[in-house]
Amino acid sequence: MKYRRLGNSGLKVSEIGLGSWLTYGTAAEQKAADACISKAFECGINFFDTANAYNRGEGEKAMGAALRSYERSSYVLSTKVFFPMGDDVNNRGLSRKHIMEQCEASLRRLGTDYIDVYFCHRFDRETPVEETLRALDDLTAQGKILYSAVSEWSAAQICDATGISRRLNLRPLISNQPIYNMFERYIEDEVLEVSQSEGLSQVVFSPLAQGILTGKYKPGQQPPAGTRAADDSVNGVIRSYFRDDVLTVVGQLDELANSLDLKLSQLALAWTLRQPGVSSAIIGASKPAQVEENAKAVDAVLSLDTLEKIDEILKPVADFAPAR
Repeated sequence: MKYRRLGNSGLKVSEIGLGSWLTYGTAAEQKAADACISKAFECGINFFDTANAYNRGEGEKAMGAALRSYERSSYVLSTKVFFPMGDDVNNRGLSRKHIMEQCEASLRRLGTDYIDVYFCHRFDRETPVEETLRALDDLTAQGKILYSAVSEWSAAQICDATGISRRLNLRPLISNQPIYNMFERYIEDEVLEVSQSEGLSQVVFSPLAQGILTGKYKPGQQPPAGTRAADDSVNGVIRSYFRDDVLTVVGQLDELANSLDLKLSQLALAWTLRQPGVSSAIIGASKPAQVEENAKAVDAVLSLDTLEKIDEILKPVADFAPAR
């Protein structure tokens, strides 16, 4: 495994992180969580990501339970706050009240004394940014979180927040967590440049486009039984990829990966990690073998010629954007 600093901080995270979105959270899945996290440690992964909103806290419980047997100092644990956790009008957003209450709730569910990185899961247009940043700074002073960060914030929002932090002498944000993969590249326009200039790095989610960039889905074919796309209960984002032009491109990328003696997932992860502003790519896994396969992506070095071939393959779907 290889490690990169998270923003301008001294904290180092594995280039591949393991997340719990849409993966862990039910009793039946706890064994899978335990096995995948055990394999992650074997592979040198030290970064584990979850959120209070994942299955209304069950994702945090599963992650916490799976990590309980490991030395707390041996891993970096992140969770998030923003989305509704109940019907009450104040049980959502980034107000001081919600942040403070949900941090305490997350600590209980995770079974830990502190959270390494606490992400604001989205931007809250109804709460002054200063209120949010002061609450995060107070939690850091109390030792309940070690670093604060944001997720899916725009370049302008990041710039505004970092300016307020400097003016008020608050502890800085160290990371943004956006979606980033071969099909969703909006952060290349402004977010990467602004973040780097303001001292934030990216911890990207969905680097495999919810499994599309594994090559298991084919043009003109129904999703294989047992896959996420075949499950009617999952979100509809993955189904928006089911266009012949998109899946044809995926097939061409798979052929390129094979010519490099790589799995398509490894090619896609290595492509994501080519960005110096990206500290870690968060994968989801239900089987230890998936963790092991994806962890090997850090050893793949993509030549300029390969990167140019990838850009050429992606041209027909350059304007594609999955439904959200």
